[in-house]
Amino acid sequence: MSTTVKKEVISWVKTILLAAVLAGLVNSFLIVNAEVPTGSMENTIMAGDRILALRTSYWFDEPEAGDIVVFRYPDDETGKTLYVKRIIGTPGDTVEMSNGTVYVNGKALQEDYIAEVTQGSYGPYVVPDGCYFMMGDNRNHSQDSRFWRNQYVEKDEILGKVVLRYYKGFKWIS
Repeated sequence: MSTTVKKEVISWVKTILLAAVLAGLVNSFLIVNAEVPTGSMENTIMAGDRILALRTSYWFDEPEAGDIVVFRYPDDETGKTLYVKRIIGTPGDTVEMSNGTVYVNGKALQEDYIAEVTQGSYGPYVVPDGCYFMMGDNRNHSQDSRFWRNQYVEKDEILGKVVLRYYKGFKWIS
C-alpha cells in the first residue's frame, strides 16, 4: 500500500472517529433522540414516531405545565426506562380528574390535544416541591402519574423538552 493511500485511510479513520465522538457528546449532553413505542401520546406523538428532546431546555428555566418531556420512569429503579408525557401539574399544584375533565388548582384545563373523551375520576393529587405530575394525551390508554407507585417525577429525572417529532413525518412541538 502506498504512503498516499495510507494517509488517506488514516484521514478517513480520524474523521469517522471524530464524528462518532461528537455524536456521542451531542447525544449525552444536548439532545435525547428516542423512539416512542406506545400510543400513550396520540394524536400528538404516534406509536413508532421518533422524537428529539433538548437537554438544555431546563438548564435556565423551570419545566411548565403543558410541556412534553422525556424523563426517567419513576418506578424503574435502574433508571433506564424513558417515558414521554405531558406535564400537567407543577410543584404545589393540586391535580384532579372528574368525569374525564382535568382540573389544576380547581380550574378545568382546555385540552385541544385530547382526541378521545377521557373516562374516569382520579385524585386529588398535591404535587410535592421539586416534582411534576405527568399524563399522556391518550388518557384512556396511558400509564402515567395516576397509576404509578411513585406518582411524581422529580425535576432531576426530566431529561429534556420534546421539540421535534420525526420519522413518520416532521412536526415541530412546542
